[in-house]
Amino acid sequence: MEANIASFPFCLINVFKNRHHYPNMLLTLLATTITLCSLGKDRAFLKIIRIDLKKHFAKVMPESLDDLWHLYNIILKRDEVHARTTRQTKPDDQYARPTKAKRVPVNLGVQVEKMYWDRVLNRLRVNGIVCAAPEKLSIKGSRHTIDVSINKPVTIVKKHWLKHELDRLRRASKITAAPLTIISMDDEEYCVAILRQYGIDVKSGWRAKLPGKFEAEKRVKAKQLFFKGALKSLREAWAPINSPIVVIGPGYIKDDFVDYLHKEAKDVASSIIGVKGVNSAGLSGIQESLRSGILSNMLEHMRVADEMKAMEELLARLGQGKSTITYGFDDVEKASTYGAVEKLLVADSTLRETTDEKRIALETLIKNVEEARGDIMVISTEHEAGTKLLSLGGVAALLRFPLP
Repeated sequence: MEANIASFPFCLINVFKNRHHYPNMLLTLLATTITLCSLGKDRAFLKIIRIDLKKHFAKVMPESLDDLWHLYNIILKRDEVHARTTRQTKPDDQYARPTKAKRVPVNLGVQVEKMYWDRVLNRLRVNGIVCAAPEKLSIKGSRHTIDVSINKPVTIVKKHWLKHELDRLRRASKITAAPLTIISMDDEEYCVAILRQYGIDVKSGWRAKLPGKFEAEKRVKAKQLFFKGALKSLREAWAPINSPIVVIGPGYIKDDFVDYLHKEAKDVASSIIGVKGVNSAGLSGIQESLRSGILSNMLEHMRVADEMKAMEELLARLGQGKSTITYGFDDVEKASTYGAVEKLLVADSTLRETTDEKRIALETLIKNVEEARGDIMVISTEHEAGTKLLSLGGVAALLRFPLP
């Protein structure tokens, strides 16, 4: 949010010079600045405790759901994860009276085999083979699942840390952009979602056909009920994170809803930083707003915006028949041998869920691109850009020059 706030003084100076002509605009800009400052002040970000590349480890502490997503894309199969966890233990003495096994806290390390991202309980479930444990437990080689959760330190050990992985950790530790709550609506539906670093987190939605303009009395009552339900859904998504709010949609319903909020829910209305027009409502409208760039100022420093922008650039060049893009692993690998890759795009699921052999090949490709000073962007499949990249094989590249 800092970059957004920083741009306001220039606007305020111009408006202040013409304050007699634009008194309402000055008040609006001041109110928005205050809102952005207050909403951004409590933003949590990844805490880097220590990085020691000689010993191949990074110790960090996630402080938000976005941080868990970053770790989900950094931790790969065969890496080691060490953390405080609990383990069921049995009595040592075989002649002792039988007692129930107890779960005790213990520091363990596992070599990663599988991971599950639980967004409901805000945790990563890392399953693997125990590679480090107190000797008295005698559990090395057995299976264990470590829960990586918010505000709990975790150590990640890799044989080789890639530059883009370290860059991602460092960027996550400096990110100041808060999540953005968005409601997309028309007179037939609404969708409430949180825009996070990883993409669109849909919270709720509703479809309802309002009576036509020739049934004025019924339409007024139905619209009030529709707005009441939309407010309830919006508040449930917004209240836990107290984030900025954007209202989007086609036509005038979105504007009527904002008026309704100012009358019925001033606390929610005070968090609105934008009302934007799009061609569609619901989830389609949210995806359109990301593609079109109408939220670009509000989404500055949001990774999802950068990923959408990179993918739209690739698709635009593809549609124009330009020869400065390529896709599919083999063609991208060929481009990397010429030093032609300006930006490498890899779908997160392609990197995470592939076979060991293909993952090693992908990591080699990434390393070659990094050595040629190309940028690496792992695209989240939690939003539209990622699914489009998957349709191109999960790997694509923007090129510095056409291949011979």
